[in-house]
Amino acid sequence: MATHPLFSSKPDAGLPVGQIVLGDCIESMRALPAGSIDLIFADPPYNLQLRGSLFRPDNSEVDGVDEDWDKFADLALYDGFTRAWMAEARRLLKDDGALWVIGSYHNVFRMGAALQDLDFWLLNDVVWLKTNPMPNFRGRRFTNAHETLIWAAKSANSRYTFNYHAMKGLNEDIQMRSDWMIPLCTGGERLRGDDGAKSHPTQKPEALLHRVMLATTNPGDIVLDPFFGTGTTGAVAKRLGRRWIGLERDEAYAKVAAARIRAVEPLGRDALAATPSKRNEPRVPFGWVVERGLLSPGTRIFDSGRRYNAEIYADGTIESRTLLGACRGSIHKVGAAVQDAPACNGWLFWHFEAEGRATPIDILRQQIRAEMA
Repeated sequence: MATHPLFSSKPDAGLPVGQIVLGDCIESMRALPAGSIDLIFADPPYNLQLRGSLFRPDNSEVDGVDEDWDKFADLALYDGFTRAWMAEARRLLKDDGALWVIGSYHNVFRMGAALQDLDFWLLNDVVWLKTNPMPNFRGRRFTNAHETLIWAAKSANSRYTFNYHAMKGLNEDIQMRSDWMIPLCTGGERLRGDDGAKSHPTQKPEALLHRVMLATTNPGDIVLDPFFGTGTTGAVAKRLGRRWIGLERDEAYAKVAAARIRAVEPLGRDALAATPSKRNEPRVPFGWVVERGLLSPGTRIFDSGRRYNAEIYADGTIESRTLLGACRGSIHKVGAAVQDAPACNGWLFWHFEAEGRATPIDILRQQIRAEMA
């Protein structure tokens, strides 16, 4: 079917960016060029293999996953399917690309082993803690309140994207952990047909994809979802200024996804600017501060509590004299030594006098960086 601008029956020459490619995901992936994708987010069949219907205490039937696409005759067939699409995923990723895959206890351990067998480099397993999980109605197991995401780089040498400071900002300036508390997709976000039934049984919340993309992609990156479903990946990617490609074999799901994505309004460029990573800022040696006369040799610098002080030398080293003797070296080495600490960020530890105030020497590094921009 090629009547909708978001649909494509096969990839065009190059990449079908902003399109839903209808067909088998493995065959569709084989038609894409190698080394062309920045990130893959995969939400494959879980192979739940449910036996019979599940009922609530009031005898109403639970709307579970019983679609044919989630059924495999045995584990060998499921493993073969998993390795086939993962092998194509690895071929499609750029050298510095990465893959996210999500699963439950039914399949995530098998997928983890397959990733390692295919030479992916595992970076994290993230536990998605559902704040509103479905109860265990039979009362014979723990309530299954989480799913697991595996984040893997294409290889151990990949310089994968990780927007650490953006994640810290998202978490109120606290380092983001690998346990994410996010509610299930419910309410107005849950897509439903005219009959009120769920459009897709395993629709993921947009908040989950928002965090994945904000953490591990940059605006303009190409994100591929080989199990596109009703298009959560495409909707979030469009909103966040990422380019997307969706692969889906079910035409009904694809139609829902197309309508959904069409209604998404992209964020403005200014809103997309993530907190910059300090690791990407240009390196400035302390000696440059001395060379430029921003601090002169002989100037005394000190810590914020004025317990320690040091003298600056013309070569950019500093020396601190304590009762235990003198220590000379870099701002980092001496800062660590006077505190008897294993390491120290000298830029933040040492201060100088400026208009009667103790001012971190880091302000001078930022001044030089601004000149370099």
